[in-house]
Amino acid sequence: MKEFGVRLLSALLYAILLVGAMFHSKEAFLTLFFLFGVVVINELQKLLIVKSYIAYIVLIGCFLAFSYFDINDNATYVFLIATLFVNSVLIKDLLVINKIPLFNQKKYIVVFFYLIGSLVFLTLIPSTQGYYAPEVIFGCFALVWFNDSWAYIIGKNFGKHKLYERISPKKSVEGFIGGLVFSILGAWVVTLLTNELSLMHWFVIALIISIFGTIGDLIQSKFKRQAEVKDSGNLMPGHGGLFDRLDSILFASPFIYTYLELLNYVP
Repeated sequence: MKEFGVRLLSALLYAILLVGAMFHSKEAFLTLFFLFGVVVINELQKLLIVKSYIAYIVLIGCFLAFSYFDINDNATYVFLIATLFVNSVLIKDLLVINKIPLFNQKKYIVVFFYLIGSLVFLTLIPSTQGYYAPEVIFGCFALVWFNDSWAYIIGKNFGKHKLYERISPKKSVEGFIGGLVFSILGAWVVTLLTNELSLMHWFVIALIISIFGTIGDLIQSKFKRQAEVKDSGNLMPGHGGLFDRLDSILFASPFIYTYLELLNYVP
């Protein structure tokens, strides 16, 4: 009971901080996720057994160039393509080989694009309409919570078929399907709470989050398994590290951003 109380309090504080920053201002949102980025880089580098201050310099440069000042659309799209490519390679590594090869150069590529790139595009999601719309990023996080919560509930009570046992033994096919179904139903709730996107677009975003968020969680689980640790850190009592909380939305973010950007070119 005490452990449940600690987990609940930790989750509530995290949610209040997150939602409060989103709706306070764009600057508060960006500042919070810059600080999150510093923490998550530290956690990921521990998993990869690499220590580099260059990653923090790259984080500062990318946030200033893309998130704060939005210097150039072409540069943003090049960065997006590189991030999507690295994430696609990680999906291939997850599905095809037993152990993700992490030679020194690849470790830096993973940190720069899989993590920093994903962080940058997460911060750009609420600005794809041409102005800062906190409801959009709030809706994305709400769908992540719908997916994760119902995947856990359905999986725990009805899960019989393992989704990817050698990487995440507790995940089940039933849990994944439950999370997918309820995130799509959650899209209807998000549509009622926000005025920025249509129900159909929220349906698509729910699909992206459920599929790529689950893949992102599995990739992070593979990193932890290779590092022989249970959690990425201990910042959030009862939940592990901050990376453990953000892995799904981080991996899905470049794909969500891509979809929202494509909407700007569709009549």
